[in-house]
Amino acid sequence: MSDVLWEIVTLIVLVVVGGGLLLLGLLRGGLGRKKAAPPVAAPSAREAKTRGANTYQAGSTATIDTSKGAEPSRPSPAQDAPVAESSAPAPTDAPADQATPASELTSDEARPADEAVAEAPDIEQPESARGRMTRLRSRLAGSNNAMGRGLLSVLSGDKLDDAVWEEVEDTLLGADLGVAATTEIVDGLKRRVQVDGSPSAEQLESWLHAELLAQVDPTMDRRIAASRIGDRPAVVMVVGVNGTGKTTTVGKLARVLVAEHKNVVLGAADTFRAAAADQLETWGARVGVPTVRSDKDGADPAAVAFDAVKQGIDGEADVVLVDTAGRLHNKVGLMDELSKVKRVIEKQSPIDECLLVLDATTGQNGMRQAEIFAQAVNVTGVVLTKLDGTAKGGIVVLVQRELGVPVKLVGLGEGADDLAPFDANAFVNAVLD
Repeated sequence: MSDVLWEIVTLIVLVVVGGGLLLLGLLRGGLGRKKAAPPVAAPSAREAKTRGANTYQAGSTATIDTSKGAEPSRPSPAQDAPVAESSAPAPTDAPADQATPASELTSDEARPADEAVAEAPDIEQPESARGRMTRLRSRLAGSNNAMGRGLLSVLSGDKLDDAVWEEVEDTLLGADLGVAATTEIVDGLKRRVQVDGSPSAEQLESWLHAELLAQVDPTMDRRIAASRIGDRPAVVMVVGVNGTGKTTTVGKLARVLVAEHKNVVLGAADTFRAAAADQLETWGARVGVPTVRSDKDGADPAAVAFDAVKQGIDGEADVVLVDTAGRLHNKVGLMDELSKVKRVIEKQSPIDECLLVLDATTGQNGMRQAEIFAQAVNVTGVVLTKLDGTAKGGIVVLVQRELGVPVKLVGLGEGADDLAPFDANAFVNAVLD
């Protein structure tokens, strides 16, 4: 009987020990599975969209010089490098510069990645800037030949007396050259006549060409800061009043830079004009360029600009183009807001270029706009739009003299690729054609 009891006890002990070991093994297996590395997450919808779209490579070289401030020996990052999502709030270390974080950058975040890629628009191939001034020279000549014809007609008379010189002055002043430039041109022509006597029509045209070219100043640095500077992208802020074509200019400039193999990020910091962000995003989507924006009307423009620059830094972009609101130059509060955008951007990166967009048809009023903007931000260059219509070419000379900065780009039409580099020689040739 005792032997049977011992056998039963032994069996029970074995069953209990075996069950305990089995339970322990199951517990260890569960813990091991919990500690396993999680699978790699699929890219967000916006990142997938950017990867799918931002792959364009152009074959020709643009003539717009984008080497300002760049290191020539440093290769540009790949065009299809993904741009990281920016979620950092704007800096808050100074109350005057405080900017609330931008709202979610796009509504694509909630969409599946495959849907976002499927909805990406077809990527266009921008035209290189090479040859644009040649192709568009007829348009430029059409906007300025009244001044050229008038001057040559007056100077081709039988004699050059005081009445002729007065008419030359009136023609130049009417072309918006300004008093100082007009005086210098007329005085220069008079000196040449005094030295060489009665000139021929061809000689007068040659002298006039030389005097106008000196006023346009071909020695000015017209390079655009659009290449990486050290370990960060170039930052370009674009300013100007409503109606000058500012947002359109930003979109056209992005096309030029994509044609030059640049990795571009757009910042839609014009949060006051209805549909401005949509307009800029459409321009960017056509050439595979991401746009940082806010979906909230009236969002803090400084926060959007801050996020755009941060995304450009994180994504190793070549250049960040920040579009700002079309400020009314006679509203001091709005100019203060523009200064704030500038200060907030500079908390994480210097601003390498500040382009002022002016409507070439506004003449002297455009100069007043330029002076007010120059007081609010450090303007480094001017873009003259609408130079193909009724514009008076003298505004080129006037704005350069008054601001001390060059005209770098000109808009010569409504086409997507009608933004051209400004060339002093081509401009003067067009005026006198």
